[in-house]
Amino acid sequence: MGSVLQSFQAGFPTFLIWTGTAGAMLLLASTIYVLLTPWKELALVKGGNATAGLALAGAILGLAIPLASCLASSVSLLDLMLWGMVALILQLLAYRLTDLLLRDLPRRIQEDEAGAAIVLISTKLASAMLLAAGLWDPALQRF
Repeated sequence: MGSVLQSFQAGFPTFLIWTGTAGAMLLLASTIYVLLTPWKELALVKGGNATAGLALAGAILGLAIPLASCLASSVSLLDLMLWGMVALILQLLAYRLTDLLLRDLPRRIQEDEAGAAIVLISTKLASAMLLAAGLWDPALQRF
């Protein structure tokens, strides 16, 4: 039992630092996402627009998935921060491309059309899963 407690005592601060760093990166990326979107999700959500809430939730999950992959496979805190930033930037670019391709999306989100949110969520989660898989490095055998 003593070795378990020693292991916890040694590893817990690292866990807090790494997870806190990933959480801060997710918060930053989510803030950037909200600023980049052509509609104001938070205002729409506060006004009772469920579709905007779904779209925002899908975006946050889509940002978290590749970041979680980085967190799970990183070999150092610097590795996490570098690959995490790459993943988040690529995901934000994918989101922007999605928003541009689905041109009438802002109007449809504002009009609370659930179908628009479903397409948006699926597109963002699909790109997140592909990006997360691309972050896996078989040479390191981290997974």
